[in-house]
Amino acid sequence: MEMNDYQAVALTTAIFPEVEKFNYPVFGLCEEAGEVAGKYKKIIRDSNPKRDANGALVFTPEQTRAVALELGDVMWYVAVLAHKLGYPLEEIAELNINKLADRQRRGVLGGSGDNR
Repeated sequence: MEMNDYQAVALTTAIFPEVEKFNYPVFGLCEEAGEVAGKYKKIIRDSNPKRDANGALVFTPEQTRAVALELGDVMWYVAVLAHKLGYPLEEIAELNINKLADRQRRGVLGGSGDNR
């Protein structure tokens, strides 16, 4: 599925008061991002997770799917907020890739700050 197609379909389920056109998706995005972190935290806490040779966590297929479902909710809010801001989702993706490529070219991928 193309990103703008996804955005169009996602918008058919975006039912909330227009007066909250920014608040609703911003708060929802924060909530869903927290749920992604919560799934990850519970994997660490509850399952005595396996680690690979580098020490990175190894997820079971069930754990991977649970995180993927939460990422889908994050994506929905990103798609809706992008629309409310006047951007097609593909343009948001292009802006991000261009920003990252520029930072990589200048050797400033690491570090902090929006304008590095």
